[in-house]
Amino acid sequence: MVNNTINEETFLVGEFSMTTFPDIDNERKSYQNSELNLIPEDYSLLTDLYQLTMVTCYVGEGIEQKQASFELFVRRLPDGFGYLIAMGLAQALEYLTKFRFNDSQIAALQETGIFTHANERFWQLLRKGCFTGDVWAVAEGTAVFANEPMIRVEAPLWQAQIVETYLLNTLNYQTLIATKAARLRDIAGEKATLLEFGTRRAFSPQASLWAARAALAGGLDATSNVLAALQLGQKPSGTMAHALVMALSALEGSEEQAFTVFHQYFPDAPLLIDTYDPVAAAEKLAEKVNSGNLELSGVRLDSGDLVSLSKQVRSLLPNISIFASGDLDEWEISRLKKEGAEIDSYGLGTKLVTGSPVNGVYKLVDIDGIPVMKESIGKFTYPGKKQIFRSFIDGKIEKDRLGLIAETYKNEQALLQLVMKDGKPLLTPETLTIIRQRTGASVATLSAETRRLENPISAQVEISNKLQKMIEKTKKQ
Repeated sequence: MVNNTINEETFLVGEFSMTTFPDIDNERKSYQNSELNLIPEDYSLLTDLYQLTMVTCYVGEGIEQKQASFELFVRRLPDGFGYLIAMGLAQALEYLTKFRFNDSQIAALQETGIFTHANERFWQLLRKGCFTGDVWAVAEGTAVFANEPMIRVEAPLWQAQIVETYLLNTLNYQTLIATKAARLRDIAGEKATLLEFGTRRAFSPQASLWAARAALAGGLDATSNVLAALQLGQKPSGTMAHALVMALSALEGSEEQAFTVFHQYFPDAPLLIDTYDPVAAAEKLAEKVNSGNLELSGVRLDSGDLVSLSKQVRSLLPNISIFASGDLDEWEISRLKKEGAEIDSYGLGTKLVTGSPVNGVYKLVDIDGIPVMKESIGKFTYPGKKQIFRSFIDGKIEKDRLGLIAETYKNEQALLQLVMKDGKPLLTPETLTIIRQRTGASVATLSAETRRLENPISAQVEISNKLQKMIEKTKKQ
């Protein structure tokens, strides 16, 4: 279909309608899509350019099929964190399973002009290739520490290299959210209801879905993100906004009428009472509750001095659940509890889905059976394929030992397990309930010093003698 007025061409690629504008050479830019939506067919292109340029070099040198091992880990924990909760493995395995390049993607890469010196075998590799490697990983919901690999990819060099960007994207972000969710649950306690409200502050629509998943797996009870909840087989949860109260108050005469209307349609949802005067609103609601004219499930406070307001509301509505929201995080919940706030439930949004990033890295540790390491100042890495060995005393982590994959230690749990073989997943996808339970159990094994918010101390991580010898040998080489 051609529109001669603006000289543009519209055509279909996959599921999208794409509009392109000819450049000075009148060549079609066949992968333009101003909507920037993501579909599984595009996973292979969601990568950094240097992954593709490195693969070009590997092919040119004839080493692309050499067996390589890359490990994903963090060199240091985010400030104020004593541990991380590994998360995102399910999406990583799904990505690897669907990793393919189709003809239109290859054509789009060729049209960039970047790969004019690439060997023809490079294009053949992309056209026919898929992920055929093995993956070792710690289970989602497991506590890990600095320099401990959450995942290891063992595959032909070109495959192990090119998947780096996507793996880092999903594991870094979901691990951050799951860790913050676990800390929130730890501070708030098991009886508190914690709801994820972060969609509007997440870094993208895709990130909002991953944030909801990771938050639920990390210990939260529900999410307000309707799409995420339904895709995860969960029931979405939410309250109401100030706009409804203001609109109905203006059009129908009062805040009280706004409450009546909302309660008529959603009798189990809490009422937002701080649009105007929260104490006055609570007083009017209390009159109706006490007279038997209203069965109220809860009220929500979204601003103001939550300690003082919650105490006043509790005195007026002693048997009604009080829900609090408004830029809350684990530090603020800790403060509220210490100061005696009367709050039963919390809505977590901005500070849950944003914040200090988990700065995971993905580094080559072995190529063609040769251990390799990085010695840059501040960016040192350990060589060889590794395993995490964890020991416990009285149900608490005694220490972790970072050793080589072939090592074994009596009474120490090996955390990295084979989860994909020859490109085929070995595990049945786990439910959020199972992962959430594992998260809670894993946090319970941490010491109080590791779990605390102020100046946490991570669990001890030792380097095994065999790994230490490999480090010294690799340095000499």
